[in-house]
Amino acid sequence: MIDWDFAVQTARRLIRPGPYLSVDDTRTVVETLRVSAGIAEAHVRDHTLLDATGPESPVLIVDRAGWVEANADGFSKVVQPLVDKVEEQRRTLVGMAGNVGARVTGAEAGALLAFLSHKVLGQFDPFGGPSDARDRPGRLLLVAPNIVAAEQEMEVPPADFRLWVCLHEETHRVQFTAVPWLREHLLSEIGAFVEATDVDPEHLRATVAEGIRRFTEVVRGGSGGSLLDLFTSPDQREVIDRVTAVMSLLEGHADVVMDGVGPSVVPSVATIRTRFDKRRKGRSPADRVLRRLLGLDAKMRQYSDGAAFVNAVVEQVGMAGFNAVWTSPEQLPSAKEIEDPQAWLRRVHG
Repeated sequence: MIDWDFAVQTARRLIRPGPYLSVDDTRTVVETLRVSAGIAEAHVRDHTLLDATGPESPVLIVDRAGWVEANADGFSKVVQPLVDKVEEQRRTLVGMAGNVGARVTGAEAGALLAFLSHKVLGQFDPFGGPSDARDRPGRLLLVAPNIVAAEQEMEVPPADFRLWVCLHEETHRVQFTAVPWLREHLLSEIGAFVEATDVDPEHLRATVAEGIRRFTEVVRGGSGGSLLDLFTSPDQREVIDRVTAVMSLLEGHADVVMDGVGPSVVPSVATIRTRFDKRRKGRSPADRVLRRLLGLDAKMRQYSDGAAFVNAVVEQVGMAGFNAVWTSPEQLPSAKEIEDPQAWLRRVHG
């Protein structure tokens, strides 16, 4: 269904080079990022009060192509249940696309990965890595050229910015290390999404036709929603709401930790935060359309919504009381509770 090798090849052809660095400068960037990750992890553990003494996940310093390869690997594992379901349906049909179709979808996936490879500073990937490494909670990716490009564009101290980025990403690594059931919970939600997916050809044709109409609305500036909105059913959107709540929690928690630890260890943190938020908003019209179609604007809201939830809970019951969210999947906030922290507090703390 998707030729992931061709996706990587396509992305490699589309990726733009990052900032020029000499060999010595490149070594320095890699080394400072590794050191910053280690420093950040210690601060994150102290601030969150989370017991992250389980098996450690690796820290990988990658370029844009390396990020693409890592995510193609992770995506291929995550979407495999859906691919299997579609393939099972496809075998009963005549004239459906074979290898050519797989390369077409691979090219589309590669174009998407290439676009995203220029945006991501760091990422915790809970699903990537060797298939025999299930005892390790994923891997942390730091995209060196994007971090360097951002610090140069914003004119902020490199050492401060690299540590600041690592504070956010290391929080995710601590989350998945301290909460071993979290990865399997997300995988079960993916299974629920696949179960709710209708792969009937007639349904898919109707969905694509409606998607094209609404895609045009988005490009023209209308309220058509993201591509995810265009191609999901009500049952799937229920799953997406649950996953969005979890991701809002994870991202908001990481932002709160970043801003909580930052002032004590990052001297220029106020300048970095101001310029970084301004940079997020300063997008070209084409970039804004793409971000909207891909649902990246919704991801930005996850940071603010999740941070508001975490701050409200910590203010009332402290960090130890907030950590009740990590005790079981049932204690995770719903989408409505993310917007109404008092509802979660009443349900969990009485």
